[in-house]
Amino acid sequence: MASGQLFSRNTQALFYNYKQLPIQRMLDFDFLCGRETPSVAGIINPGSEGFQKLFFGQEEIAIPVHAAIEAACAAHPTADVFINFASFRSAAASSMAALKQPTIKVVAIIAEGVPESDTKQLIAYARANNKVIIGPATVGGVQAGAFKIGDTAGTIDNIIQCKLYRPGSVGFVSKSGGMSNEMYNTIARVTDGIYEGIAIGGDVFPGSTLSDHILRFNNIPQIKMVVVLGELGGRDEYSLVEALKEGKVTKPVVAWVSGTCARLFKSEVQFGHAGAKSGGEMESAQAKNQALKDAGAIVPTSFEALESAIKETFDKLAEEGKVSPIKEVTPPQIPEDLSSAIKSGKVRAPTHIISTISDDRGEEPCYAGVPMSSIIEQGYGVGDVISLLWFKRSLPSYCTKFIEICIMLCADHGPCVSGAHNTIVTARAGKDLVSSLVSGLLTIGPRFGGAIDDAARYFKDACDRSLTPYEFVEGMKKKGIRVPGIGHRIKSRDNRDKRVELLQKFARSNFPAVKYMEYAVQVETYTLSKANNLVLNVDGAIGSLFLDLLAGSGMFSKQEIDEIVQIGYLNGLFVLARSIGLIGHTFDQKRLKQPLYRHPWEDVLYTK
Repeated sequence: MASGQLFSRNTQALFYNYKQLPIQRMLDFDFLCGRETPSVAGIINPGSEGFQKLFFGQEEIAIPVHAAIEAACAAHPTADVFINFASFRSAAASSMAALKQPTIKVVAIIAEGVPESDTKQLIAYARANNKVIIGPATVGGVQAGAFKIGDTAGTIDNIIQCKLYRPGSVGFVSKSGGMSNEMYNTIARVTDGIYEGIAIGGDVFPGSTLSDHILRFNNIPQIKMVVVLGELGGRDEYSLVEALKEGKVTKPVVAWVSGTCARLFKSEVQFGHAGAKSGGEMESAQAKNQALKDAGAIVPTSFEALESAIKETFDKLAEEGKVSPIKEVTPPQIPEDLSSAIKSGKVRAPTHIISTISDDRGEEPCYAGVPMSSIIEQGYGVGDVISLLWFKRSLPSYCTKFIEICIMLCADHGPCVSGAHNTIVTARAGKDLVSSLVSGLLTIGPRFGGAIDDAARYFKDACDRSLTPYEFVEGMKKKGIRVPGIGHRIKSRDNRDKRVELLQKFARSNFPAVKYMEYAVQVETYTLSKANNLVLNVDGAIGSLFLDLLAGSGMFSKQEIDEIVQIGYLNGLFVLARSIGLIGHTFDQKRLKQPLYRHPWEDVLYTK
């Protein structure tokens, strides 16, 4: 194992299995310490590549994301720490892959419950190749003022309280990540703070031991004393006992082994960690504490007395001149995330989007305030949903039925109309569903299916101004405008559009009034006197009848009706309806495995 310092202010890591919060905490720690470069060089997310946006102080940065460990190591050869946030199922395999990379020197395994046989293989490989494993079941470690692993030391507030933004003189090692956070605070209160802290993890077989790190600490000149927090179970502390007896540790060691309360229980007790279980007298906290004391460590009488023991040892070193006073620095202010600042009421920020038709924030989505469960339980149909999402109110049943009839009647009009033709050509070119659908929808306009709004607009204006059909039609002619909703290439006086007849029949039977429809019929009577094909078409029928629906329902003001027509609601009906047919044509062509369409030469007039 490494014999000296593991980390520095230039250390960079690769982070395996993207987790936003621990990475951001590492970057915030970097900024707090005044690092020039972020400590996270790259992220490894199996199967993903690209970048993740995070903050380095006030600056937003993009950290590269790699799909494989090998690729990440090749891209970032100076990153020598591998922080593994994989689950216990895959932590061993990914850790071994990292250990086999020549650039990786330290692997931190966060997961608990890694199979012991896998851990033993990792330990053997690491020791044979002079690499360091921290964990499994660890929160990681920290070198004050330089580098930290993941969530080590918790929140920024705790890091500042523990003075981890600058180096102290104490080396600390423990099995417990939670107790490490507590001890960093304790040590900062009674000394100049820690220089390096490691939580080796609570599993039965840690990748590196307490004594491994204490022996390292002994070789780091900046560390003047060592604090150790062990626990009952296992015999790791006895390797430290031997090192003390053999004189391998020359710096003062303040130690405490937790778990003395285990003797109060009549039967064996499993404490929080997998390794925190006494397997006999030698593994008891009392026996370990005594052995450490006999070997020369400073062991208090209880955990409560540990703080005093640390203080006395540090004060003695200070009196002897072995600890130089550390100049205190004021750490920079970490910018607060907007979301947390808003939540705490510190700032207010404008929203970017306004939505009044739906809300997905509660237990279930709502359409115009109506919960999804109510829509299903009350037997709402497509027309009801359209009335909620388009008109923001529940319309009477005859209105929603009319909407559904319009959708059914306008769903398709054969393969020869421009929209269907475009969709068919696109589908036969091998394009996907959305591309084929959009190519057909883009033909909708004043000449194809998009005349419903214009028909409604012109019929309403003429009817409301009490223009006679003659005045209306001739006035449009003088302006050079064709009357929207009038005229058909196929239908005529003697071959009426069945769709128009069905819509009129439904309206006469169900609508309170059909003033606008009757006006459109009067206009049709006049236009038929001019030409046999100037019949009321489906656009004109829907446009005029929708005016009757809006006016007759009593649920819309005149201003709202004008706005609905102006915005394009009525053309929306045709777009929605015809999408059904265009999708059908796409599926039809693909099902028939039709080849690429080429227009026949004989159907083209070639001219100069």
